[in-house]
Formats: sequence, structure tokens, C-alpha cells
Amino acid sequence: MSKVTFQKSNTAFYSTLKSRVDEYFKSHHLEKTGNWELYTKTLILVPLAVGLFFSVLFFHDSLSVVASLGMCALLGLTLASMGFNIMHDACHGAYSKKDWVNELLGYSLNIMGGNAFIWKQKHNIIHHTYTNVDGVDDDIAKSPLIRQCYTQKWVPAHKWQHIYMFIVYAISSFAWVFIMDFNKYLSRKIYRTKMWDVNRKEQIIFWVGKLYYLGVFILLPISIVGLKAWAIGFGVMHVTMGLSLALVFQLAHVVEGAQFEEAYDDKHIENDWAIHQVVTTANFAPKNLLVRWYVGGLNYQIEHHLFPKVSHVHYPAISQIVKDVCKEYHINYNEFKTTRSAILSHIKMMKEFGDHPQPVAA
Repeated sequence: MSKVTFQKSNTAFYSTLKSRVDEYFKSHHLEKTGNWELYTKTLILVPLAVGLFFSVLFFHDSLSVVASLGMCALLGLTLASMGFNIMHDACHGAYSKKDWVNELLGYSLNIMGGNAFIWKQKHNIIHHTYTNVDGVDDDIAKSPLIRQCYTQKWVPAHKWQHIYMFIVYAISSFAWVFIMDFNKYLSRKIYRTKMWDVNRKEQIIFWVGKLYYLGVFILLPISIVGLKAWAIGFGVMHVTMGLSLALVFQLAHVVEGAQFEEAYDDKHIENDWAIHQVVTTANFAPKNLLVRWYVGGLNYQIEHHLFPKVSHVHYPAISQIVKDVCKEYHINYNEFKTTRSAILSHIKMMKEFGDHPQPVAA
């Protein structure tokens, strides 16, 4: 991995911001971890996912094809929401004050086919430190399939990436479970970064998790509904899950206003870490309660990147503090009022990256 450093001589912005956010929690007598809102989501999403899964399996004969596929699609959406709400907070240590609760609920990712150990390094450490740094951040390392910033290699097919990217997003969760996790585990690298040592415990958890997924999500359904019906339902589930997961994360970092850095050699970034998080990130649909509930507050990505150990249930409250401090320090706070406007912005940026090998002159 290239050595990437941040400016450390002036950290006044983050010091001020952290002080005010800490004061908010102190004055309101609040813990920074989850509360009844998050626990209620857990009590809704987990039974819903389990119910949908077994209903499709054991009542398929009494369901129409449309109803069965609709339930598979809803299962994919529900699993994605479990990832946004439960797994994400838990893996950041923000679900509960108790470490064992966070660790246990973090393994919900393994139940859904991923691996919490790999995720914590890929997401918590690499992405949250080196956000939008081409050459380091694995989240924008999809080249040459899709090009997500100007410093990545351009190929003629990228001219149509703003159209075919949705197909890539639709298969992203399938690729995550069956290809990318294995690639990282076997190579012991996350993009260009060496992974943490994978001890015996984590090796066992990795293989047990993958075998569990094979048994529960593949072999069991095939034995009950047959190969063809399973393949169609499984595909529908992953399409809705993949689209949901990919779009939420793309709308946070690959939109108008979000900045990028390149680090294929050693790189010193002129901003400090906190300012870098703000200028490489964007919020969307802050007033949409349904979106906020479904995506686990990840439409407040700026707050999440600045305070990843704070549960998402607190982001709406602290967002005004972040806005005010950004204004004081003349730092652009990038926000899209609706999900639609954020999606259109993402499409526009992907089209620009595909149309122009070099940045468009201002």
C-alpha cells in the first residue's frame, strides 16, 4: 500500500466539532450507542427476514409466481436493511456499549454470506481512513469494469458505464459473497493493503460461515423447491439486495461535489483527516423518514464518517452541529435534498468519468 498522510498541523475544525458533539451527548444525557429505535428495528427486520425466507420455502406451492418472486425481492431488501442498520452499527462498535453484543451482531454479516473480519478492515479501517483515495480505497476499486474517478484507467466501454453500471450493482452482493471475500481471504490483501493476520479462529469462522450459507441459502432451498425455482428466487433476492447496498454507498461518495485523491505512490493530503472526510462525502434525503429508517441513517454519511462509533440513530440530531461548524470553517457540506437528485448526480458523474479520459475544463 502507498503511504498516505494527512495534514496534522491544524486540526482546529475537528477539535471544535468533536467538542460540540460531545457536549450535545453530555447535556442531553445520551449514550453514543444505539437506543430503543435501533432495538425496535432489530425486532422488526430479523423476524421479517426469517419469516420471508421460510414462507417462500414452505408455502411456495400455495403462492403465485408473482407473490413468490415479490417475497424474494422483499427478502433481499430486508437483508440489505439488516446490513445497513444492525451489522453496520455493530461492526463499528456503535450498536451497544457491550463489546460482546457488537461482536455477536456483527456476525449477522456472516449469516448473510459475508465476513465480518474482512469487512472491519476493508470498511472501518481502509475506507473510513482513505475515503475516495484512488489506489487505496477498495470501495472505488472497480476499474476497469467501471471507472469512478478521473485518475483511473479509461477504456472505451466506459462510455456506456452510466447505463450498464446498474447491472454491475445488481450482481454486487452475489460477487461479494462468492468472489470478493474469497479473493481477499486467499490473497490476504484488500486491494493493495495487506490484511491483518488471519488467526485460526477467524479461519474457522470464515469457512463455517461460507459453508453455512451454502447449506441454508443454496442446498436447503434446492432440496425443497428445486433447482430452477431456487435459481430464479435466489437471483431476484441478490438483485434487490445488491442494488440497495451498492446505490447507498455510491450516493455517498461518487456524486457531484465529492472530491478524490490519487495515491499510487506516497501521498500527502493537504487537508486533515476530518476535513478530508467531509469533502469526499455527501448526504442525501435528510428529511425523508422512510429512507432514513431503511438505510440505517447512512443517508447522513458525513456524520457517519466523522463519528463512525456513534450510532446512526443520533445522526439527524448532530447533523446541524456538523453543518454549523463546517460553515464556520468555510468547508463545503455536500447534501442532496432527495434520493432522486442524488441518483441523478451519481449517473451524471459516472457518465462524465466514462465520456472524458481527463477532467473536463471548468
